[in-house]
Amino acid sequence: MPELPEVETIRRDLEPLVTGRAIAAVEVAPDAIDLLADMPIEALRAALTGRRFVSLGRRGKYLLFGLDDGRALVVHLRMTGRLVHRAAAAPALAHERARIALDDGHHLRWSDMRKFGTWAVVDDPAEVVGKLGPEPLDAAFTPAFLRALLAGRTAPVKAVLLDQRRVAGLGNIYVDEALFAARIRPDTPAGEVSRAAAARLRDACREVLEHGIENRGASFSDYVDGQGDPGRQHEYVQVFRRHGKPCYACGAEIARAVVGGRGTHWCPRCQPKPRRRAARA
Repeated sequence: MPELPEVETIRRDLEPLVTGRAIAAVEVAPDAIDLLADMPIEALRAALTGRRFVSLGRRGKYLLFGLDDGRALVVHLRMTGRLVHRAAAAPALAHERARIALDDGHHLRWSDMRKFGTWAVVDDPAEVVGKLGPEPLDAAFTPAFLRALLAGRTAPVKAVLLDQRRVAGLGNIYVDEALFAARIRPDTPAGEVSRAAAARLRDACREVLEHGIENRGASFSDYVDGQGDPGRQHEYVQVFRRHGKPCYACGAEIARAVVGGRGTHWCPRCQPKPRRRAARA
C-alpha cells in the first residue's frame, strides 16, 4: 500500500499539472463506481464536471484536490490504486477504472487492480482526514509526544505506529525500516520502549520518510508516481522483505513474523528483545 512518501511524490508530480485546470468530463467503469466513489456516477459527474482544481494537498495517505466551489475530492490509493497524468490520446492503463478529462487535453487516469481505492467529494476534507494523528514530519511529532503516545500500552510498538489515528502516514514498509534504524524489535510492547529508544524512533521515523520522498517512493509491486514511473526507495531498504538475507549492518539473517496482523521484518541481532527490568523489592 502506498504510504506517505509515495502519496507525497504523486502530489508533487500532479500539483503543477492539475492546479488551475478545469474538469471537462468524468468517466468511471460501471463495475467500479460502487467501490470507488461514495455516490452514483451521475452525482459524481455533477459534483466535478465544470469545476476547477485550485489546489492539491496531502494528509497522511490521502490526496486532497481542492475545488473552486470550496469542496474537495479526497482520494485514497489503498493497495493498488494509481493516479497518472496522461495525454488524452494515450492508451488505457492496465486495470484502468476511471478518467478525469482536463481542459488542456490531458487526463487523470485511475487504475486499480484490486478496486479498493476510494474517491469522496466532501464539503470539508476534515470529514475524511479529521481523525488522523500527527505525521512524523510535523513539528508536533517530538520525542516527548512519541514517548507519551507509547507509554502504558501493551500492544506491540509496530501496531501503535501503524494506527493512523495515532500516527498518520506510516505503513508497513516505513515502520519496519524505522524500527530497524532505531534498534527496536517490532513486537516490543509499546510501553516498554525507553525514553532514549523513543527519541531514536522519532528521528528514525522522520529519516526514513524523508529518504522515501527523496527516492520517489518504493515500487515493490504496484506503486508508480504521477507520471507512471516507478520509485527507487525499494532499492535501499534495510530489512523490509529481506527475510532470510544477511543484515547489511551485522550479517545476521533477517527474520520475519506477523506482528499486529502484518508481515514484519527485523534483524534479531541489531533489534534484540528488550531486557526485562527486575522488579523492585
